[in-house]
This record gives sequence, C-alpha cells and structure tokens, in this order.
Amino acid sequence: MFLRAGAVSLALLLASRLLGVVRESAQAAAFGRSGLADIAVLLLTLPDLLVSIAATGALAYVLLPAWAGQPAATVAALQRRVALRGLLAAAAAGVLLALANGPVLDVLAGGLPPEWRPAGAQAIAWAAAALPFALLAALWSTRLQHERDFLGMYGANLVVNLLLIAGLLVAARMESTTAVLVLGAALLLAMAARLAWMRLRMPAVAPSPEPVHAVMPPAPLWTWAVLAAALPLLLPFTARSAASQAGEGALAVFNYAWKLVELPLLLAIQLVASLSFPAVARALADSAAREKAAAPIRLAFGFAWALACAAVSGLAWAAPALARLLFGWGRMPEDALVHVAQWGLAGSWGLLPQAVSAVALTVLAARKQLRAPVLAYAAAFAVLVVAAVSGVHDGSHLMLLLNAGFLGVALACVLALGRDARDWLPTGAFGWSALAMFATAAPAYALHPAALPPVAGLAAGALAAGAVLAFALWRAPELRQGLRR
Repeated sequence: MFLRAGAVSLALLLASRLLGVVRESAQAAAFGRSGLADIAVLLLTLPDLLVSIAATGALAYVLLPAWAGQPAATVAALQRRVALRGLLAAAAAGVLLALANGPVLDVLAGGLPPEWRPAGAQAIAWAAAALPFALLAALWSTRLQHERDFLGMYGANLVVNLLLIAGLLVAARMESTTAVLVLGAALLLAMAARLAWMRLRMPAVAPSPEPVHAVMPPAPLWTWAVLAAALPLLLPFTARSAASQAGEGALAVFNYAWKLVELPLLLAIQLVASLSFPAVARALADSAAREKAAAPIRLAFGFAWALACAAVSGLAWAAPALARLLFGWGRMPEDALVHVAQWGLAGSWGLLPQAVSAVALTVLAARKQLRAPVLAYAAAFAVLVVAAVSGVHDGSHLMLLLNAGFLGVALACVLALGRDARDWLPTGAFGWSALAMFATAAPAYALHPAALPPVAGLAAGALAAGAVLAFALWRAPELRQGLRR
C-alpha cells in the first residue's frame, strides 16, 4: 500500500523538503545568529505557518471526508465557497497583523535588539501581505490531496523554495533594510508562482446543467477541526517564540534545532498519515466497509511508529553532524551549532508520541471525534505558555516540555479511539521497533558522538536508523505485507 502509493509522493516530498533544508542552510550562512537572521525566519515562515495553524489541517480534516464520494461539480462548488470565506478572513487577518506589528514583534521575537525593530516591522508587513496567497494555496493543496495529485501538491513546494533560495542569495549581499525588501519581494513572487503551478494542476470540471448546491460543513465541525489542526503547530511555534526572548539570534537557533525534528516528522510520519487519510475517510464513511478500515489503520500506525523509532535512533548518532552539515556555513558560530544539535536531540523523543497522534487524529477526524485531542493539546499549550511567562527560555527545557505535551496528546488520542484501539494499534510492531530503537540509540548516549568526524556521525546515524527499520520489518509481518500492496 505505502510503497506503491507513496513512492512518487516520497520522492517529491523529499525533493521539496531537501530544497527547504537548502533554503535554511542558505539563510544560516547568510545571516548566522543575528537579528537579521531572526527577521528572515519571521518573514519567510510566518505566512505559511499562520495559515497552517489556522486552516491547513482543518481544511483536510473537514473537506476530505466531505468530498469523499461526491461528484466533481459538488466538490468544486464547496471549494469555491470555502475559498471566498477564507480569502476574506486572511485579508482581514493580514491588515490586523500589519497594524499590530509592534506587539507582534514583542511576542514572536522578543529578543530582537531596538536597532532591528524597524526592519522587523517591515518583515511583519510583508508577511501580512502574503497571507491570502498562503490561504488559497492551502485550500488548493487540500483539493489536490483529494485528487491524489501528489505532483501538484509537492511540486508547489519546489517552486516556492527555489525562488526563496534565489532571494536569500541576493539578500545576503545587501544591507539590512534592502535585504528585508528583497526577501519580501521574493516571498510574494514565490507565493504567486506556487498558485500558478497549482492552478495548472487543478482538475477541470465540466459545467453542470443544473445549479449545484454545496452544503457547507457545520460551524462546530470547523471549530473542532481548526483547534485540532492549530494546537499541534502552536506548540513548537510558542516554544520558538519563548526561546526568542533569550536574546538576538535565539529565535533562529531554535528554529534550526526544530528543523532536525521536523524533517523526519514531515518526511516520514506525517506522510504516512497523509497517504492513509483519504482511504481511511472513505472506509469509515461507508458503514459496509468499516471493518476493512482496520487493515490500513494498523498499517499506518505501524509504519509511522517504526519511522519515528528510526529517526530517534538516527539523530542520537547524527545530530551533531547534521547540525554542522546543514547549518555550519558562513556566519554561523560554533556555539550556536552545539545548541542546534543538543536541542534537536532533546526534541527528537517527541517524534514517538507524535507518530501515534498523527495517525490517530486522521481516524478521529474521519469519525468527527476531535474533542479529546483538542482538549489535550489545549492543556499542553497552556502549560507551555505558563512556562514561557515564568521565564523558561532555554531551548533544551522547552523541547522537553514539548515532548511531555505530545505524550499527553497521544494518550488522549488512544483513549478517544475507545475499544477500536485494541484492533487498530499493532502492539507487536510497536514493541519490536521500540526494542531496536533502544538497542541502537543507547550506545550513542554513552559514547558522545559529537566527538566523531561528521562523515562518521552521519554514517552511524544512517546505520542505526536502517537497523531499526530492518528489524521492525523482519519481526512484524504485517509491515512487510503492507509494502507489497
């Protein structure tokens, strides 16, 4: 199932994420650990991040089940209704964001020195202007996911990252004010080019001889879906903002550390959940096929968990080498790289509960049962906010708080599955993957791989991750069978 359906998707997603890493590397080399680095992170990530928090996941949770089994004309009609409302909301949010740039900077980049605040305000204005572009791209990406057009989905990310990398290369040679102007223009150009690509991939719909009435999903469903999608992203976003209070460049360093966690999360765990969602939504929507839904759900849980275990083991060995390889260029100082590796390694353990919750949330969304995970995320968010207000700004401590929050959410998701959890959670695959992870990661904590040459660290990480996956496939027959489907 996942090998056949995911090969092209994985290749395209890998290419887009690798370009994203190149973008982060170019940013680190250009601006190092500086106020301008913090500003660049805000400008280039804020539009998509805010839309992801407010809409992207909610669109998938609500629209994919609503579109399942519907004719193309009905799908297109509902898409137009959502687009109109979403664009109006994004435009209004952009205006508010631009007007409140001072308080926004205080919250999102509190460590920014006074001399950098005018440039920070300009960055907020550019990000605000890009919000409608980002919202429409999120909606169209959901439609392409419904159509299983992964070339359209992930090819759009390639377009964005190529143009942003070009903008960073130009901005690196400019003074601060001009650099922000160049980055802002590159951002809007990249957003527009992404929409143009996605529009070309959008399926054509023949005109309907009769008016098509698309029923908008009810407001309570949207509310719970927005909360379920927003709160998981708010947790690292809040942690990053808390870390920024530590001083100039702290926001950028925490952002780079989170990238070490985010890469396996997006490339493996969430890819599995994304590929399984349409099939699970259709199976759970059809009462006659509900029993058949157990197989893809078990497979999704098993693969997501095995990949998370492999990532934890790999980062235990390779985090220092990866930090140096990805961000140790140009103006990035040595002590910042040490923090990137340490904080990323601490955050990697949160991949395990996120593997469980990523798949469980797709099931709960298809069943319209998002209340329990939303409440768990809200509790984790509240704890993180209290910690930040209390003065917790150290990256390692913030990563540990994130891990605790993700663990609570995973437990809430499993409990929300009810009795079905016994049939849907592959305990054998979970146990064998975890055993392999501890066996391969434990020596790394004893031997301190930071002392290894970068090539040796990367090789050790790859071998450890590969050993976890190989052992899991050997001991869990259902995972092997899933690869053949």
